[in-house]
Amino acid sequence: MKLLYSNILPLGTEEDQETIMDCFNEQMKMADRVEIAVGYTSNASLAELDRLVNECNISKVCLNIGMYFIEGMPEGAYHTAIKINEKWQEAGIGEIRVVKAFKYHGKLFCFYKDGNPFSAIIGSANLGVIKLEASNRRQYEISAITTDEQEVAEIAEHIEKLKMPNCSENIALVKNMPLVREVNTALNGIELVTSVPKSNVEFYERCKAYVSFFLKLKVPKKDERHLDDGKHYTKSNINVCYAAPRSKRKARDWYETQLTVGADVYRMEGYPEKNKPFFVVTDDGYWFKAHTTSDNNKQFSAVGDELIMGRWLKGRLAAAGIVKPVNNTAADTDRLGMITEEMLQEYGCDRLEFKKTGQTALDEDGDPLDVWMLSFTAGSEEE
Repeated sequence: MKLLYSNILPLGTEEDQETIMDCFNEQMKMADRVEIAVGYTSNASLAELDRLVNECNISKVCLNIGMYFIEGMPEGAYHTAIKINEKWQEAGIGEIRVVKAFKYHGKLFCFYKDGNPFSAIIGSANLGVIKLEASNRRQYEISAITTDEQEVAEIAEHIEKLKMPNCSENIALVKNMPLVREVNTALNGIELVTSVPKSNVEFYERCKAYVSFFLKLKVPKKDERHLDDGKHYTKSNINVCYAAPRSKRKARDWYETQLTVGADVYRMEGYPEKNKPFFVVTDDGYWFKAHTTSDNNKQFSAVGDELIMGRWLKGRLAAAGIVKPVNNTAADTDRLGMITEEMLQEYGCDRLEFKKTGQTALDEDGDPLDVWMLSFTAGSEEE
């Protein structure tokens, strides 16, 4: 058995020492099958594992993740895992499983050739060790590699037991997987937007709804994103950034949106008056001033910055790894940045809920403004 170390070695590096990442890469090159059981992963390490599986021509792979079903899984890593799992299953080479029966905190990597396990790495390192990033560069791990036939066989058998239905399940089949929402960085440093404590959000969530309504997001299906017939919302609502630019020299900003409500909503008693500002508190802890505009005051937008609403909404999808922000919408000819039904379904939310809380707050001039709560949620058409 040989000791391995993480890339950052504050205790000093000897010539004969090897990093866990280098050892893992070497074993992958010699293997045709890999079995992994860890407590935690990261978005970057999942992508790196998939890359190595392709590069090393691995014919069979299984990743077991042990801690997230009870603790909650970061949504970015979850959506990446779902996509990789689907890719591996469609290719017939493997899957990603989630341990459900208990919190599994082991860290095992077992390598096979021609049906037989020949080596295994065991120690303190989770999957993140195979891809260095800011969050783990100063994290010290130690593991060991063994090629002892009996030890490797015991590790291989242990991982196989974890794959039994009474312990784990394919990640795509796991119901009610608890997710930890990622921080929406698209609103960081944006003027006119402030963060509020979770306790404040919970207070407004508990407030009685004096007026409330749902706004279902109107978007095309993935295979409809090039249908510019005015019926599939490819250039309107949340995807208005793909409409004709206002200037020939500059494309529309990807975060631009138009949140438009129907007559059944803007005729409701208590609906905000046109151009009369009110405060919005979002379900993820942001606070800004908004108002209604346009004919019949049918459009919701933030006061002072028309991109804030889009930064809040699309920023959440981007933080979750559902879509990548587009720097130049005119150059996005394949419309990969267009929000689709499939994206909303993957995120688990397809509509906005507006709730008048009955509370007021003072603006910078000392005037009391109504406070509305804005949530990104899911629901039925009946709502």
